[in-house]
Amino acid sequence: MRRGEESGEIFCALGIPGYWGSLVIRPVLAAFRACVMIRTHMTRRDLLWAAAAPISAPRPNVIVILADDQGHGDLSAHGNPRLKTPHLDRLHGESVRLTNFHVAPMCTPTRAQLMTGRDALNTGAINVSSGRTLLRRDLPTLAGMFAAEGYRTGLFGKWHLGDNYPYRPEDRGFQESVWFPSSHIGSTSDAWNNDYFDDRYRHNGRLEPYQGYCTDVFFREATRWITTPSPQPFFAYVALNAPHGPLFVEDRYREPYRDLPRPLQSFFGMIANLDENVGRLEETLTKSGLRDNTIVIFFTDNGGTAGVEFYNSGMRGRKVTLWEGGHRVPCFLRWPRGGLTGGREKAALTQVQDLAPTLLDLCGLKAPAAARFDGVSLAPLLRGAAQPALADRKLVVQFSRMGLGRPQYGDACVLWKQWRLVGGLELYDIVQDPTQQTNVAAQHPAVSERLRDHYDQWWRRVSPRLDTFEPIHLGSPKANPVLLSPTEWADVFLDQGAQIRRAEPRNGAWHILVERPGEYTFTLRRWPQEVDVAMRSGLPAHRDRDASYLPGVAMPIARARIATGGLQGLDATKSVGPEDREVSFTARLPEGPNRLQTWFYDEQGRELSGAYFVYAEWKRA
Repeated sequence: MRRGEESGEIFCALGIPGYWGSLVIRPVLAAFRACVMIRTHMTRRDLLWAAAAPISAPRPNVIVILADDQGHGDLSAHGNPRLKTPHLDRLHGESVRLTNFHVAPMCTPTRAQLMTGRDALNTGAINVSSGRTLLRRDLPTLAGMFAAEGYRTGLFGKWHLGDNYPYRPEDRGFQESVWFPSSHIGSTSDAWNNDYFDDRYRHNGRLEPYQGYCTDVFFREATRWITTPSPQPFFAYVALNAPHGPLFVEDRYREPYRDLPRPLQSFFGMIANLDENVGRLEETLTKSGLRDNTIVIFFTDNGGTAGVEFYNSGMRGRKVTLWEGGHRVPCFLRWPRGGLTGGREKAALTQVQDLAPTLLDLCGLKAPAAARFDGVSLAPLLRGAAQPALADRKLVVQFSRMGLGRPQYGDACVLWKQWRLVGGLELYDIVQDPTQQTNVAAQHPAVSERLRDHYDQWWRRVSPRLDTFEPIHLGSPKANPVLLSPTEWADVFLDQGAQIRRAEPRNGAWHILVERPGEYTFTLRRWPQEVDVAMRSGLPAHRDRDASYLPGVAMPIARARIATGGLQGLDATKSVGPEDREVSFTARLPEGPNRLQTWFYDEQGRELSGAYFVYAEWKRA
């Protein structure tokens, strides 16, 4: 063990920050060490425990590994007959496993639940785009809670809870972050032509190039960071984009699956690469002496995708559906020093918002006064103690209000014991009918009514904020200029780079908050700034290693328009010439909330779409 780590652990155990511990405790510790080592044959590590144990044990490190679009059946430990995941299987065998663990059927809500301990509809981040990915500013995050208690905090990979200030990882408690925006690599707000290989990611607010395959990069950066000498324990969130599409991977990972359809080869290959990286991380933890006192959690963000037709653990449903296959996922946790090992299984009904209070409890941390949890700590359950309240627990899975005209039950599932109430009308007994083929609502009206009553009470609690959009902030000194992408068009889905290339004819408004009143410029573009071509021009197809993106369609843009609301609103139109790469507007905006929308028109005045990229910059007061 390095000297700084050894003394730092003792300072943390005493509740003394590293700097003051260095000044006050180190001389005393040095004298104590010398005295004891003269009189005994204790090792340095024995001395550490002798000094620290009477007060408290060192706080554990935490690593949360979250895979994207990997379903319950996409592990060989769960019975997949072809996919090989030896390193995840080993972790699975060494962990306490939550076998009845549920997330949202879609990735953003799951991530919001993890970060806040709240039900998805309480967080503001309830959909993958559509202006509904932004995590409420007033909610404390798990990263912020760990940082406030003296932990180092780092995010590596996918965030998907807001691309702009004040929603970025660095705004929400992460001191180190290497990440990409929006839902996947190659999204509308990602660096153009990012394609999983040698991409550019955001590192603490700066766009930087990284060599290698995306999953390798995120694990590599996480490993480098957690092994950096520090007296502080760490909270590392390794949030992968794999195996989310597009399904790009080095060809050697497909080789064992050559007899399968090409998409499944790629999907399994991406998981095989992920598994290989888990093995390397485990090796690092062991060699560095971090393994025993590090909590490692692995789970996935929603039900399966490309692998569902091949093997789905006997469940019905997949990502974005409300049957069991849409939201029951793997979740296992290992902490050797804390006694959380041994391959034990816990069948209690649990949900992703339980992880935040559980981790705080396991690490002995205090939640801030502003934190309220809809989840509960599972620490007693994990440690083998009774948690009677879990036996009669009812939970709601609900993830999106895109269908505002649908009944409130339309995208909800209520869970209780063996019962699943899907959409308010379908009732399934998953013990008798695990594939959910038989609706037994007519045979069990009392159960259906009981679950509807629970849902109605829950709905009254979460529904008041559902039509409130978190705004993108303009004019902040912490982020100026700001890219407005169609990912945040209110209740309009356009977050994929492929949609930009196809020139999908969609449009929507951004909800904004003007922090500083004054003069702003708005630069409207069909292509992002790093693509130096005319607005009317198309683009060639992009190919690089395994990646392949379609050509970009030319658009006959002749006029561009921008408008805001309010008494001092802007509504202006400009012509677009054949060689114009962008069109800029200047406006004075008052402080406060507003709405902003743009339009592209052809020569006949027909609307083509909204501007796909708008760069908003505060100029002067």
